[in-house]
Amino acid sequence: MAIEGKVVAINGASSGIGAATAKLLADRGAKVVRGKRGEERLRAAATQIERSGGEVAFRPTDVTKE
Repeated sequence: MAIEGKVVAINGASSGIGAATAKLLADRGAKVVRGKRGEERLRAAATQIERSGGEVAFRPTDVTKE
């Protein structure tokens, strides 16, 4: 399955499995949207993807609130 050019949204993406998945998909050409409650860690994780040439956006997200 080709992932290049697809948009992938990942919640909890500033650390652990979420961060690793976001990086892997970005490295393979996906456009990644990351979400998590804390903005500071999201921004740092997004910067890593941008530095390696990937496309990434992020938004502080709390999935407990509709």
